[in-house]
Amino acid sequence: MTKRAVHPAEAPLPAGPYNHAIIAGGFVFVSGQTPEKPGTDVIEAVGIKEHTRQVMENIKAILEAAGCGLEDLVKVEAHLKDMKDFDGFNEVYGQYVSQPYPARITVQSVLPPGDPLVEISVIAKVKE
Repeated sequence: MTKRAVHPAEAPLPAGPYNHAIIAGGFVFVSGQTPEKPGTDVIEAVGIKEHTRQVMENIKAILEAAGCGLEDLVKVEAHLKDMKDFDGFNEVYGQYVSQPYPARITVQSVLPPGDPLVEISVIAKVKE
């Protein structure tokens, strides 16, 4: 199986030895994204809604660089710093996805440094 890395300039800088995404086997596997401003490692967003919006915009840019879009999502893993933010997260997340909705898990987790309120990783089907 061949695989190809995706490194869009419109995404935040990776915080370690990983790629924004890998294309393999007809799917795009996007690494966990936090709300850093594109091209930086800085979180400017405040509150769960702004954090979620920035994360979804970052994911959108990565998927576009891979040749697909949010409509191609098949699986989403959302990690919230605090489940009390679920409603705000879900409200914004719902503005980015449409029927048929991707499968999703949402859990409370200890998140990486920088104090993000949400981290999301996704799997999308590559357009044929």
